[in-house]
Amino acid sequence: MLALSRKKNEALIINNNIEITILEIKGEQVKLGISAPKEVPVYRKEVYIQIQEANKEAVNVDGFEALKQLLG
Repeated sequence: MLALSRKKNEALIINNNIEITILEIKGEQVKLGISAPKEVPVYRKEVYIQIQEANKEAVNVDGFEALKQLLG
């Protein structure tokens, strides 16, 4: 993991096309602005984990039912 210090209105550039800017700092909370191409999904980690779990569950349930139907 790369750890960097940034101040308000300072930014990071990732892969030449993603910019993360520090918008606000209040106590222990930091507000970030993220500029990325539309094809690059950006999620909060907890939302990303929920999506991954839902996808796994859908594949397990739907895939198993589809396999049962194919094998009859």
